[in-house]
Amino acid sequence: MSDIVVFGAGGTAGSRIVTEAFNRGHRVVAAVRRPEATTYLPAGVRVVTGDATSERSVRELAPAADALVVAIGGGDRTLWPDAARALIAGLRQMPAAPRIIHVGGGATLLSPSGRRLLDEPDFPAQYRDSALGQAEALDVYRSDADGVSWTYVSPPPLEFHPGERTGRYRIGTDHPVTDTSGRCALSYEDLAVAVIDEIENSQFPNSRFTVAY
Repeated sequence: MSDIVVFGAGGTAGSRIVTEAFNRGHRVVAAVRRPEATTYLPAGVRVVTGDATSERSVRELAPAADALVVAIGGGDRTLWPDAARALIAGLRQMPAAPRIIHVGGGATLLSPSGRRLLDEPDFPAQYRDSALGQAEALDVYRSDADGVSWTYVSPPPLEFHPGERTGRYRIGTDHPVTDTSGRCALSYEDLAVAVIDEIENSQFPNSRFTVAY
């Protein structure tokens, strides 16, 4: 059993990660900006005020945690790199600091040409700003996270929606995972399975991985 703090626990990804962790017997703290508005999480989950972009908030919640999950969204492109920097700064001097599991962007994955998907000419313009923010967060972890344990999880770049929990997925690293028809898809529910599996098994320390069916 692990102690897991989920930042962004009220969101589409975060709420499913909270539920998956709780149903598998972990102790879960749901960190949200407005606890009074978060009434749909499992009974037994502790809901607190928390902000992944605040170093102070990170330091308040980290000491009792084995893992800090970042599943935040809804802001401008600075949100994700700001969170990465706050988490790293908050944990760097902490003895026995928890791991960071950052739910990142699929557009940072590489195309067959070796370019990031967000740099391809046909990448949808409406997603570019958030994709650039998630890409910057990944760069922060890769270049500035000495002394901190982190893992960056990329869902599929486009076909990623709420759906069924099947408990199955396939794993890749820097390229999208596709099926025999070339499709790359996943439900939020099965992303949550992959996130908790990584917390339990630690296959990708200080690196990025991706999952899809």
